Amino acid sequence: MNTANQSTLSAGLNELLDDPSQKGYFARRNAMDWLFAAVMSGAMVIAFSLYHGAMDGYEKGILLGITPAAIALGWFWRPLARLMLGTGALAMLAIWLYQGGNGADLARAETVFLLKYFLSSQSAILWMCVTVFMSTVFYWMGMISQKNSDAMELIGSRLAWLSVILAVVGTLVRWFESHQMGPDIGHIPVSNLYEVFVLFTWMTTAFYLYYESHYKTRAMGAFVMLVVSAGVAFLVWYTLVREAQAIQPLVPALQSWWMKLHVPANFIGYGTFAIAAMVAFAYLIKSQAQETNWWRLAPLWLLGVVLCFEPIVFRQSSQSGGTLYWVAYTSISAAIIAGILLGRRRIAERLPSLEVLDDVMYKAIAVGFAFFTIATVLGALWAAEAWGGYWSWDPKETWALIVWLNYAAWLHMRMMKGLRGTVASWWALVGLAITTFAFLGVNMFLSGLHSYGEL
Repeated sequence: MNTANQSTLSAGLNELLDDPSQKGYFARRNAMDWLFAAVMSGAMVIAFSLYHGAMDGYEKGILLGITPAAIALGWFWRPLARLMLGTGALAMLAIWLYQGGNGADLARAETVFLLKYFLSSQSAILWMCVTVFMSTVFYWMGMISQKNSDAMELIGSRLAWLSVILAVVGTLVRWFESHQMGPDIGHIPVSNLYEVFVLFTWMTTAFYLYYESHYKTRAMGAFVMLVVSAGVAFLVWYTLVREAQAIQPLVPALQSWWMKLHVPANFIGYGTFAIAAMVAFAYLIKSQAQETNWWRLAPLWLLGVVLCFEPIVFRQSSQSGGTLYWVAYTSISAAIIAGILLGRRRIAERLPSLEVLDDVMYKAIAVGFAFFTIATVLGALWAAEAWGGYWSWDPKETWALIVWLNYAAWLHMRMMKGLRGTVASWWALVGLAITTFAFLGVNMFLSGLHSYGEL
């Protein structure tokens, strides 16, 4: 081998050794990664030492299992590690502020400034509602603005991150507060519509922020945050009408450790299906941006009518002031849809390519389908424990199966027949309608074993 060949081989080996992607998984970890792992492990030990008396054997196993999973997720996406550390620190601050002379005192939420205005569960969740709406506004300002578009979208993204932080802190503090109300009241806050809508808000936003980072575009946020804002609007109404923020004891059917696994897995599915649908809506707007015949846009107008249909449904359950709330909601929804259609050319310029939108839609549905499948299996195991059978064709179970079959068919057509573009987008939007009915419509219009979740 001559000198030139030896030099080439040596350079190639050096390049291979210097390439991080060629190193082992643990060899690629830097000092901050290991520090994060140490902090998370320490947090697990502290949580176990402080609260092991309130946990049964299954919960202790979940704590032991979730710690390495959280470390792996933080290593996979480093912003998530910062989120965990930041929310954990704020939650611990809130818990410390609750401590009085004789232990925790929930009355301090009305006297301690930080608790009253920021860190009690209700305060954090209310601020989350504000930041979600503000994030949506800034994303859309960036979408339609002729100047400073990137700066506006950056503010929208930062506010979206802030809403996730506030929602997670509110959830963790609510969990602590519930345990202070009595030994039979404390539970993970995923047991009613109020709590799961908070869960939906931060999970959907967090998944979107990952796609935003991965694809290096913030333009999709204008569409995705619309569905998050719709969820928050429902949460606000539900709080005003039903005073749903009050912590209540669990009904017997929910007193199971299966809930801690089944519900989060379900809402990862719901959240990613919602992301896919809104990205599909963006795809349709971009693909028809140059259409000049308004009658050919009739399907999009029809979609706008459907999106404004929610108030007609929920106003039936409204009390004093509820009708006015939903009139305002309908007006805002109609204005947004009309604005999107009128400004579709400008919006299309800001959106990423159709290929990127199609890829995000596919990956969101794939992730959602995987977690929804896990949630369905867990739900069957929970049903066997609670009701003595894995499947009873309860309306909720039946519609969960319909949701599963819908997305299974979508993925099958994608992989086997190359489903793409307009048909895939409309299918994803129909899928969100089916999912929404399975989640809320069944509770409103049908009865069954899951009737404890009715509006």
